Amino acid sequence: MSRVGKMPIALPKGVDVSVTADKISVKGSLGTLVRPVNELVTVKNEDGKVLFSPANESVAADAMSGTMRALVANMVNGVSKGFEKKLNLVGVGFRAQAQGPS
Repeated sequence: MSRVGKMPIALPKGVDVSVTADKISVKGSLGTLVRPVNELVTVKNEDGKVLFSPANESVAADAMSGTMRALVANMVNGVSKGFEKKLNLVGVGFRAQAQGPS
């Protein structure tokens, strides 16, 4: 089984995940994200954790379980913390300033 797919996703406070037969919906303080569920992966929401497992013993199902886990973890991060990009300027002679909405 995929090492990434084995790890459960711990849900932070204020994030709700609802799993139906064909989609996963993640709702948090910054919005709601919806993603279709692949038929090769079974998804369970238990005790504040989201668990992923392959639906069968194929290599494709194993790989897709890790992929779905990573995608849903990014969805949880997006609705709870949002997107942030930090820049590091290293060197001499560079000048930078923020422009636009920040």
